[in-house]
Amino acid sequence: MSDYYPLLAGLIALLVGLTVGKAWERYKLRDGKWIDRRRARESPHYILGLNFVVANQIDLAIEELSKAAGLDADALEVHMILGNLYREKGQVGKAITVHQTLLQRPNLSKIEHAYVLLCLGLDYKRGGFVDRALEAFTEVLRIDVKNEYALVNLQKLQEEQHQWLDAYDTRQKLSKLAADSEQNQAILAFLENEIGLEAMRRHDFVEASRRFQSAIDLDARAVPAYLNLGDVRVAEGQDKEALTIWEKVVEVAPDRAYLAFGRLEQLASRSGSAERFTRLCRRLIDENPQDWRARLALSRHLSASGRPYDALDLLFAALVQNPHALSIHEAIWRALGQLRHEASLVDRYSELTRHAVFYLDPHVCMRCRYRSTELLWQCPHCHDWNTFVEERIAPAQEAAEVEV
Repeated sequence: MSDYYPLLAGLIALLVGLTVGKAWERYKLRDGKWIDRRRARESPHYILGLNFVVANQIDLAIEELSKAAGLDADALEVHMILGNLYREKGQVGKAITVHQTLLQRPNLSKIEHAYVLLCLGLDYKRGGFVDRALEAFTEVLRIDVKNEYALVNLQKLQEEQHQWLDAYDTRQKLSKLAADSEQNQAILAFLENEIGLEAMRRHDFVEASRRFQSAIDLDARAVPAYLNLGDVRVAEGQDKEALTIWEKVVEVAPDRAYLAFGRLEQLASRSGSAERFTRLCRRLIDENPQDWRARLALSRHLSASGRPYDALDLLFAALVQNPHALSIHEAIWRALGQLRHEASLVDRYSELTRHAVFYLDPHVCMRCRYRSTELLWQCPHCHDWNTFVEERIAPAQEAAEVEV
């Protein structure tokens, strides 16, 4: 029996150690009294506050969490949440004060220090204190080099300041940590494109070409890089190469092909190969009968070539697919005016547009719902890349119901 005494003693010591450890984790001595560390988190005010946060009722959340914080002034996470809520409400000064006070606490762990600094950086960013925000995010990364949240916010700040090279370097660091390599490649491609645009403005076409080509290598669907690379080739007098590059957009991103239509038509007309543009539009229409933009582009080309009747037929067909696009209606009005408002054509137009609704901002960001009149590569509200899509209302009539 005596052989088991050491083992029994060891087990008892382990249990005592665990008990003391759990007690030390939960309780602390303050002013000669033992205080329950979990009291604030287990209070109904804390639970109610979190419920109000989820329900986006910020004022009520602040009220309840303030009461919870009153139960234990040292409850770090409660004060961090309160500061963040003040920031969301627009009370940036209060948020900064809360988070700066938390930073003065002794014995903050490394991870706590980093995340309070991160919150402070977000406060500065919201308040427009760009330099202080940059310093805060940089300090977070000094403490925790793998902090993805700090890297993302640092990149966004650099983009807002058009510091494209710095933003590119930051995204490269982030790409080594994040799992979504495809998204990282796409964002790096857009940043390469912005660096190339800066080189173009300096008339440094060699550097611009290198950057645009690098963007395409990173992401084959980087449409703006193709457009800009073609512009560089035109500026260098290489029209044929520009034409090939822009036609590549039709292959890699047919849904964005319309962005190259104006360039392709102008270059085809200038080079005396207008039929090449016509064939391209016809091919797109055949491959996708719902492509109203290809019909619109071809109608403009035909109208300029003195074929208003053919142009109008294409426009009516486009109208069936998207009766709410103002650009189609404007083209029809011009064509009808060119034909002196022939009565039968006006009646046909009126029939097609009976249920149409015009709107000027059909492009919407999938992340924050920001609306725009044109396709933007970076959302000016949430600053995410390539998030805009065209919001389509259902056709006024089925294509089969209208003779086009």
